[in-house]
Amino acid sequence: MSRTAADHTPASGALALSLRLRKDERNLLGPGKIALLGAIESAGSISGAARTLGMSYRRAWLLVEALNAGFKSPLVAASHGGRQGGGAALTENGASVLALFRALERKAAKASLRERRELARLLSD
Repeated sequence: MSRTAADHTPASGALALSLRLRKDERNLLGPGKIALLGAIESAGSISGAARTLGMSYRRAWLLVEALNAGFKSPLVAASHGGRQGGGAALTENGASVLALFRALERKAAKASLRERRELARLLSD
């Protein structure tokens, strides 16, 4: 099941929670990379995903390279263009990483709901 960033948008007035996973000062996963993985899953290509997210193809490609280098096995498999055009798909590992990160987001959002509501009440309009 494909999900978009809109699926993680809190109700009006609620505070959004954003997760970022780091290891040894490296940003491994965060909202942008996860959105890119989801867009690749939906679009079937890096260029289509980049268009969907409003980023350049080069930026998307660099993020894919960083994602693939950061894990034991690649998260995205890309095929070169040609007559039929190129494409990209999440590998089994990529689909697992996307699903696990989204599960973390859901659990963190649920676990922090009370505190986020209290913080929202303390904010100025």
